[in-house]
Amino acid sequence: MSRITSGNLGFPRIGKQREWKKAIEAYWSGKLEEAELHRQLDEIRSEHWKLQKNKGIDWIPVGDFSYYDQVLDTAVMFGLVPERFEYDGGPVPLETYYAVARGSKTAAASEMTKWFNTNYHYIVPELGNREPELTANLPLQAYLEAKEKLGIDGKPVVLGLYSFLKLSKGASGNLREWSQKLLPLYVRVLRELEQEGAAWIQVDEPGLVTFVSDEDLALLQDIYRTISAEVPQARILLQTYFDAVERYEEIVALPVHGIGLDFVHGREENLQALRQHGFPGGKTLAAGVVDGRNIWRSDLPAVQVFIGEIAGLLADDSDLIIQPSCSLLHVPVSAQGEDGLPGVLKDALAFAEEKLEEIAALRQALHGENPALLAESRQALERLNADPSRSRKNVQEAVNRIAQQPAERLSPFEIRHAEQQRVWNLPLLPTTTIGSFPQTAEVRAARQKWRKGEWTTERYDEFIREEIRTWIGIQEDIGLDVLVHGEFERTDMVEFFGEKLPGFAFTKGGWVQSYGTRCVKPPLIYGDVEFDRPMTVKETAFAQSLTSKPVKGMLTGPVTVLNWSFVRSDLPRETVAYQIALALRKEVEALEEAGITMIQVDEPALREGFPLKPADRGAYIDWAVKAFKITTSSVRDTTQIHTHMCYCEFHDMIDAIRDLDADVISIETSRSHGELIQSFEENTYPLGIGLGVYDIHSPRVPSEEEMMAMVRRALQVLDPKLFWINPDCGLKTRGREETVAALKNMVSAAKRSREAIGSSIPVN
Repeated sequence: MSRITSGNLGFPRIGKQREWKKAIEAYWSGKLEEAELHRQLDEIRSEHWKLQKNKGIDWIPVGDFSYYDQVLDTAVMFGLVPERFEYDGGPVPLETYYAVARGSKTAAASEMTKWFNTNYHYIVPELGNREPELTANLPLQAYLEAKEKLGIDGKPVVLGLYSFLKLSKGASGNLREWSQKLLPLYVRVLRELEQEGAAWIQVDEPGLVTFVSDEDLALLQDIYRTISAEVPQARILLQTYFDAVERYEEIVALPVHGIGLDFVHGREENLQALRQHGFPGGKTLAAGVVDGRNIWRSDLPAVQVFIGEIAGLLADDSDLIIQPSCSLLHVPVSAQGEDGLPGVLKDALAFAEEKLEEIAALRQALHGENPALLAESRQALERLNADPSRSRKNVQEAVNRIAQQPAERLSPFEIRHAEQQRVWNLPLLPTTTIGSFPQTAEVRAARQKWRKGEWTTERYDEFIREEIRTWIGIQEDIGLDVLVHGEFERTDMVEFFGEKLPGFAFTKGGWVQSYGTRCVKPPLIYGDVEFDRPMTVKETAFAQSLTSKPVKGMLTGPVTVLNWSFVRSDLPRETVAYQIALALRKEVEALEEAGITMIQVDEPALREGFPLKPADRGAYIDWAVKAFKITTSSVRDTTQIHTHMCYCEFHDMIDAIRDLDADVISIETSRSHGELIQSFEENTYPLGIGLGVYDIHSPRVPSEEEMMAMVRRALQVLDPKLFWINPDCGLKTRGREETVAALKNMVSAAKRSREAIGSSIPVN
């Protein structure tokens, strides 16, 4: 092996204090001019480059920064703006860029879905009928900026053509046709980068860790042969992540100068392939050995030994780059300032900055320098593993018992549905919302005053009760059939529950980007999880006391709590999910005891935990479904269990959704423009279901006609007696005026739909 260097794949764009988010939202609200937005984001980007240089990273990514989403950036770079937006070619205006992501007064936003199996959401490109063109070479702009302003010879990052097509709408069945249209533009991007002197160009192809058919492989080989022929001097680092690469032998043989492999989430399979098939001499291996998706320190002595094993499998003329397993976009920026955490926990953390330090330390250690940090990392992890929070015998014994037992409702759905309808006598096509109502500036300010001690708990509780009282009244005035209390006491849907469950901890500044400027602060699951006290009964029971209509209890499901947290790495995820499920089961029982007989257990993150390899999915589905049923199966037949999922590809898990055995499931369909309905055209769904009829992530108020069109199509394949009408997600991020207007239109659409169906269909 010739040389060992350090690299990074991407850095969190949000800034330590979420400066990125604040600047963009100020621009959206009209408080910041476009020129000032550019200036502020330029400054954030430059600070990130300087930080990585100061941490000792040799290959610093440029072009990973975005004004919203990196996949959207690729689409607009090639002029692929959906035809419903006003755009005549050339550089895409910033207003149009954000309209594609968020919608406008006249056009619905593009679909948003999960980035592989992460909690990051990307904007799905729509290929449509536009002829692609290179509107701006964005990676080149970033490369020149870093070079000219800071003297940094960065590593431009480009989303690979194969993965871009696989992530796009309109490419299915036309991959080769679209490849022929876009490949010359990709060649031009790479040629211009090579001409300006880029030493490495990182071409991200995460699609290569999913199923790659023979046809896909042939297309991939054609793409990279063309690139190699057209831009022979460009040093391409073909980067994969999130799992082991498929078709290893063929992929490493592609005519590129380097291959990036994930040796954290695809460790065993990638290592086995390396042992069995070797690695081409003369190529560089970029080894992702530091976890880019979790926040625990690495056991650096063990990683050093592992790197030595990898290096021993390489030819003498192959170089090695030490790097994270994926972009650090998925972890918070810095663990500095987390002094509120117990010392044993804080010492075990590594956010983005600390992971860069780990990479630099590994590189130094492999050159015989500075071994102290390596030993310190192991000691910190050993102290955490010895903490009493990780040895709650009562929790461990209960999980062992429940894992061996079936988890099923008392009666089948048909019996439960009849009993529930007898109790509630709901109309045909009942209307409801998903759970949250607007978290206004007043709500956020009140919470801050309470947390800072400026308000007493009594004053804060009374404020929350007034918000609940107000919105119960609004819901009744609108005419909704099933109400919610509004969740005004909650910040994040996972954080709220984690704060009340032993085994969780919370950071002060551990923010990560979820979608657009939406940032979340995932809890840390570091110990055994157990139920301590009721968490939601007080507010829900108060709301129910204000109305004769049913009020849903609102819980976050065990798999979503798991997938939206940073999870301890010393236990199988299945075991942690069962711990959370047992705690939530007791909360469900407490709600039922308090007279709440509609309970929604949300699982929006069930799909995102899907293993990327089809062969691995069965086991995950089995324990994920069981965790949900552990939470919900102990209630009476008359207690109606709801669940909710959003912004995922569901067509490949319809069976799992059915197996949850929820009385009612609500699923997003508006942002995907109703395409999910096709899954139900092909698969019978015999339980209660609500397909979200409008997109809550856009400020636009959809018309009754838009929503009725969605309902009409759904009722062609779904039973009207089991169909609910609701928005596609919670309304926390929306304003009061637009929320009320949209819900009024939704209720009117439901009433008109009932009239259109007529009275020939019995409700009971």
